[in-house]
Amino acid sequence: MQIINLRSDTQTLPTAAMLEAMREAQLGDETYGEDPTVRKLEAMSAERFGKEAALLVVSGTMGNLVSLMAHTRPGDEVVLDSESHIFYYEGGGLANVAGLMPMPVPSRRGLMAADDLRASIRGKDVHFPAPRLLCLENTHNRGGGTVTPLPLHRELCRVARDHGLSIHLDGARIFNAALAAGVSVREYAETVDSVMFCLTKGLSCPLGSVVVGSSEFIAHANRARRRLGGGMRQAGIIAAAGIVALEQMVDRLVEDHAHARLLADGIAHIRGLRVDVQAVETNMVYVDHTPSGLDTEEILRRFLRKGIVAEGRPPGHIRFVTNRHHDPRTVAEALQRIWLAMEQTPETCVLNDLARND
Repeated sequence: MQIINLRSDTQTLPTAAMLEAMREAQLGDETYGEDPTVRKLEAMSAERFGKEAALLVVSGTMGNLVSLMAHTRPGDEVVLDSESHIFYYEGGGLANVAGLMPMPVPSRRGLMAADDLRASIRGKDVHFPAPRLLCLENTHNRGGGTVTPLPLHRELCRVARDHGLSIHLDGARIFNAALAAGVSVREYAETVDSVMFCLTKGLSCPLGSVVVGSSEFIAHANRARRRLGGGMRQAGIIAAAGIVALEQMVDRLVEDHAHARLLADGIAHIRGLRVDVQAVETNMVYVDHTPSGLDTEEILRRFLRKGIVAEGRPPGHIRFVTNRHHDPRTVAEALQRIWLAMEQTPETCVLNDLARND
């Protein structure tokens, strides 16, 4: 049985064009600024986001961390969503490495309200850490791949500016967000000071993320990266795949969004699983399994026995993420196996409708 891996878009493998570009890449010592392929990727990235400069880093977590370190000083306060990736999944790096105090703001499906943000920014007081930075996330992982609409994004940025804060955007999947919102990534970038985007998710690169911002900011971020041990040598083999990603892989992300909606439509017919189909905006499908009476680990075990790999979100949810390795036939096959895992007979009419979308 062939495994259908729906755990994450990080499961993507590089394309043939990427592997060829990596093999042919011109190389130099990146730490000295002498790798021409890295310089090309960074220039392409900066231009695409309308910023002055860019920096290649090993991962999205490193990209966020060096951005925090470049924008702040130890003891400063960072305002961010309580469900954000930086707060929830990055090993506490903002505190134990950057020395920063988080100020979590509540959100609904990853969307902060401007009034809640405003209320969370404290004034100057010797008893308080100084609020220095707002971190946003788009798309929002724990929100279910939620897209922050551009008007709300701009409103949140205005609140931050009114209080003298710098702004960093965790844009790990910002291309997904921009395509779903029907705007350019430049429009999200123009009101923030820095953006981190990942090459390794839907863009299918084997390694790497990029941070963009002003030349002064990138100089500080570069120093922070060096302190973290993130200086690289012949990094053109990473950058070469990133160049192909920016040239060839961005627009096709809409296919992943369409396949996620097909998956959600099918799951909506399965007893014991509940999904808000209208909430599926990009390539993530969050499924509530509490009606089944089964715990998350049991659901995952059942799926794995049928050759389906998913991600658990205990205590009551699982996450599916579509990527370039999936098509409508893959989705139909996945749904058939999920039906069987839940010990139900697949509704062939539903599966046939999905297959016809191929």
